[in-house]
Amino acid sequence: MKKKKLLDLDGVLNTYKGKYNPKFISPIREDTIEFIKELSKDYKIVIFTSRNLLLTAKWVIKNNLDIYVEDITNIKIPCYLMIDDRCINFNGNYTELRKDINNFCVWYKDK
Repeated sequence: MKKKKLLDLDGVLNTYKGKYNPKFISPIREDTIEFIKELSKDYKIVIFTSRNLLLTAKWVIKNNLDIYVEDITNIKIPCYLMIDDRCINFNGNYTELRKDINNFCVWYKDK
């Protein structure tokens, strides 16, 4: 049985860099199709987003990802791994976690 991977839409699969428009989803990143195609061989792919799910589904179909994507959700569902541009990996140490929180910056912002 394939394990599920949740992939965030904005900032991971597309070129989003912080300018949110509820009616427009940024263009697909250059290597996204190949990345998802490879991942889908070993994992079930679920797109995770806070965006409108119908708009997201249309984006997925337009970009030919629908053959690799099992589902789209705005709920954190049980999964093996989550890939997101706005997350911190907890390493078991709250002191380090506080530092990571205070120093957090998304990859597309100047640090």
